Amino acid sequence: MNDAAPDLSGERLQKVLAAAGVASRRHVEEMIREGRIRLNGRTARIGQRVRIDVDTVEVDGAVIALRSDLAHYLLNKPPGVVSTASDPQGRPTVLDGLPAEPRVYPVGRLDMDSEGLLLLTNDGDLARRVMHPSTGCEKEYLVAVEGRVSAGALRALRSGVELSDGPTAPARVSSPQRGLLRIALTEGRNRQVRRMCGAVGLTVTRLVRTRIGPLRDTRLGPGAWRELTRTELRALESSLGGSAPGEGPPR
Repeated sequence: MNDAAPDLSGERLQKVLAAAGVASRRHVEEMIREGRIRLNGRTARIGQRVRIDVDTVEVDGAVIALRSDLAHYLLNKPPGVVSTASDPQGRPTVLDGLPAEPRVYPVGRLDMDSEGLLLLTNDGDLARRVMHPSTGCEKEYLVAVEGRVSAGALRALRSGVELSDGPTAPARVSSPQRGLLRIALTEGRNRQVRRMCGAVGLTVTRLVRTRIGPLRDTRLGPGAWRELTRTELRALESSLGGSAPGEGPPR
């Protein structure tokens, strides 16, 4: 009986991971020997080949983006800009000023009056995992409100408040100073933070998203954007764990 011919499609795993910026080929080989790299859910072996549009590679539990056409941008959205790819009313959008190719899309939204960090990408699987509550990707906001924040309001925000589309999940909420809230959520409903504050009698005067999972950048000016670094992308992937329910393994 003849042995099946080896699959020679794709490129060698060491070469692909070196090109993705994980480490040098020699170091990647060491990581493979140490069992730190998995290919399609199984411990990788020296000499295996990878089809970058099909296979899933994990390094220390973090899925590595292999496709060369993937783009990941971090934008500091200013107020007055809409979080859509286009706007029939002709208002400025979050894509203004970004490269035309490859085409990217915002991951979630900030309403027009809100500001702060927004992730834009053409990586659909990553976008779904960032937005799905089951992955636990926190989005953190600094919220300026009118007047004093009572202890009762803080307790209600932390435990969950009733909105028109159902109760909110528990949130991490603190008040670092008078008239200011720090709110971290894993949900992403429409205008959720503003509606939560309204439900406990607080009027929001300014709302700034300061963090998306592990992604922060206090030096990125309003309207400015940049590409995610490989370190940031790996940290984001690692923080998301696996796929969202109903999704296959991330590609």
